[in-house]
Order: sequence, then structure tokens, then C-alpha cells
Amino acid sequence: MSIAWVFPGQGSQKLGMADSLMSLPGAKQRFDAASEVLGRDLLQICNSGNSNQRNSLDDLNDTRNTQPAMFVVESLLVDDLRRQGRKASLLAGHSLGEIVALYAAEVFDDKTALALLKKRSELMAAAGGGAMTAILGFDRSQLEDLVEATNGVVIANDNSDSQVVLSGIPEAVQAVSTNLKCKRAIPLQVSGAFHSPYMEEASKAFAIELDQMKFENATVPVVSNADPIPMCDGDHLKQRLKQQMTTGVRWRETMEVMLNQEIKTLVEIGPGNVLSGLAKRSMAGVQISQLSTASDLGH
Repeated sequence: MSIAWVFPGQGSQKLGMADSLMSLPGAKQRFDAASEVLGRDLLQICNSGNSNQRNSLDDLNDTRNTQPAMFVVESLLVDDLRRQGRKASLLAGHSLGEIVALYAAEVFDDKTALALLKKRSELMAAAGGGAMTAILGFDRSQLEDLVEATNGVVIANDNSDSQVVLSGIPEAVQAVSTNLKCKRAIPLQVSGAFHSPYMEEASKAFAIELDQMKFENATVPVVSNADPIPMCDGDHLKQRLKQQMTTGVRWRETMEVMLNQEIKTLVEIGPGNVLSGLAKRSMAGVQISQLSTASDLGH
């Protein structure tokens, strides 16, 4: 049976998401390594606890913490699946989840992933001045016409037929959101216009970091955000990751690719159920499951 593993990105994090995973082999060591790279206690930031401690939701929602925290949690789940001998036939991740997918495909190790996410999250946190808004329930033709006619806004995340995220100059994002007939327009709490041309400087700096890293060929095909064609070649996967900050997350097309590849089971690996929800509405006939805790793994 063809199985796809998919990995969520920012927005799925929650306090306590690491609690049940600390009994897994290597969990403490992975968090210790991440904390050493970041210079702060990442496990404490992830832990559930009282709001007066450092592990408040504000700390976890800081993209400089969110991105490495999500990687550590999701990579520990991947490691346990490997120990159980479980395998996927296709991998994909939403935004930062793409880096987890590359780790799962053995393109690079956890140390490389943490170094990349430290740099990526710092660059994204520093790229201020932009806005993003989620749009639900809309006419795609009207949306595309408005985006084309409005300078300073792009479709950053094309998540499904009925859900996209706009990104760009705040005034431009607001103009499209206001003029578009839709069920809901939800401004997102972000520091910049992610996955848009306004991330060009950050993207160039991240590309320099990527050029210092060796990418092995993937052991399982990976569907990238910038180009949703399954790929194993390490150099091509690196080039696609270079493009990710300035191009959109083409998740709607990613799900279409999975259907065309005759994926029968989709497993969302990580906290939350965002990608599972999108799949339930877009991938008829596909069995969908979600792994986020040790008990989900059979522990």
C-alpha cells in the first residue's frame, strides 16, 4: 500500500507537544543538541506549565523557537517509525515541514537540519513589515484577478480549493481581502510577508547557508513546496529549498500529486491536524491518520 508521510509547519505547535515523546530513545539528547545550537532551553519552551514560566505560548510562538521545536518533535516521531521498520513511499512538508521531510528522506542529519532552521527562523523573524491573511471559501477566478490587479500581494500558501493565504504589503493584502467575496478572511499573527518576493534578501542569505551543506540523494521521493514533482536528487532538492522563501507553498498541487501517485494512506506526523483536515476535504478515498504522541506510535 502506498503511504505518504506529511509534516506540518508553523501554526500547529502547542504547549506540551513534547511531553509524551521524552520517553523515546534519543529524545533528551535531541532537545539538548537543539538547545545548544539555539543558546536557550528548547524543551522548557515546549513544555506545558504555568504561564509565569518561560514556557509560555508567546515563547513557543516566536518563530525562532517554533521552527526548531517543530523539527525536534517531528524528527523524534520519524526516528521511532524507522525503528519500527515503517516506511513511506512519498514525503512532503508544509513550509518548515519540508525540512523535516528532507530529514526523513535522509538527505541530511539532525545536526544539519537544526543549523538550517536556526538560520531560517532568524532570517524570517528579522524580515518585518509584511502581512499575511488566510482566505476561506472564495471564487478562485475572482481571487486570481484581484491578486493580478493589485501590486504588492501574492498567494503564499495555496492550501486547497477553498483555502489560501495571501502575503505581501499590508495595504495590498487588506485591499484584496476586502474586495474578495469569501466566507472568512483571517489576518495571521506573523512578522513578515513569508513565501513572497518580499523575502528576497532573507532567501539569498539562506541560500548561502544551504550552499555550505551537503544534500544526499533522498531515499524516498520528496514533494517540494516550490515544485511539487517527486524528486530524489539532492542537488535539485537543495535548489527547490532555496526557492521556498520567495515562492508559494503549493499544497493543493501536492495533494493532487499524491492522488496521481496512487497514495492510499496519508499520515500527518506532528502536532495538530491541519494537513489531515485539508486531505479529508481534498483526497477522497485516501485513508488519513495522525501521529503526534508516543501512544500514537504504540508506546
